[in-house]
Amino acid sequence: MANLTVMDYLSIIKSPILDELKRFQDLFDKSMTHTHGTLETALKHLRQRGGKRMRPLLMLLIAKSQGGVNDITLHAAVGLELLHTASLVHDDVVDESEERRGQASVNASFNNKIAVLVGDYILSTSLLYVSFTKHSDIISRLAHLGQVLSSGEIDQLDNISIMEFSEKRYYDIIKQKTASLFAACGSIGAMSTDAADDVVVSTEKFCETIGVMFQIKDDIFDYYDNAEIGKPTGNDMREGKLTLPVIYALNSTDNEEMKEIALKVKKLSVSSEEISRLVQFTKDNGGIDYAWQVMSRMHQECKLYIDDNIHDAEIAKSLTAYIDFVVERRN
Repeated sequence: MANLTVMDYLSIIKSPILDELKRFQDLFDKSMTHTHGTLETALKHLRQRGGKRMRPLLMLLIAKSQGGVNDITLHAAVGLELLHTASLVHDDVVDESEERRGQASVNASFNNKIAVLVGDYILSTSLLYVSFTKHSDIISRLAHLGQVLSSGEIDQLDNISIMEFSEKRYYDIIKQKTASLFAACGSIGAMSTDAADDVVVSTEKFCETIGVMFQIKDDIFDYYDNAEIGKPTGNDMREGKLTLPVIYALNSTDNEEMKEIALKVKKLSVSSEEISRLVQFTKDNGGIDYAWQVMSRMHQECKLYIDDNIHDAEIAKSLTAYIDFVVERRN
């Protein structure tokens, strides 16, 4: 499906759940609405940013594959997307980010104090909506997800001061920061339909693998200019982050000069010229190719899961388009 446009992919992905997706969107918009003041303006700013809603789409598809989307699924999906939104608002404060996907961040549009409080409000609303499920396992799962997201952010900050280039540490962090959200879509989506425990476990693993692929593709973006993404080439390095492509290039070449630059990345003392050199070094020494190979292997694992476990042809086609899009997307 490599020649499909974004709209083509999304049309295929959404096809089995159009009605359910509209109900989700109506609920989500309601949850992100306030009646007056700065909070109303900030929430409207975030609603306008929208997004592809990749995580709710995945949860709805998982629930549909296990018997059908119900009110528990919808409230859980809103709760998870609100938790995700709150974490992004707070992350932008921590990272001092001016933009998020090409649009001004809340902290840039208002200030850090407003952004933190808006994030807190959205987080509380997330807890409110997941409580509407009256499903103790789902409530516990979402609460645990919040812990994992925060832990991952702290681990990422700690990792800046650890002067080594560890692929294992990279995966540990992205499984907390990114893949945990996707994994929760699988487990909560299945739980909302009272699926068997083994189904909950297998869907969680499937969706976690999708989340790892999603983050690796995001990391590849950082090695190329792309205004749609809202960050310049090498922005991760400017924030002290070394991702999979450069970690591989450093560990496979043993280039002392580049290792010194990478250490300066971690010390937040690297120049723009040095970042450009490290980016080029990564490309020249197979870092991008290696990341693609990892994604390709994970994509095949996901495809096997769909073939073995998803028996509805339309949903199987939708989930296949989903994993294709994660790998092929351009922003």
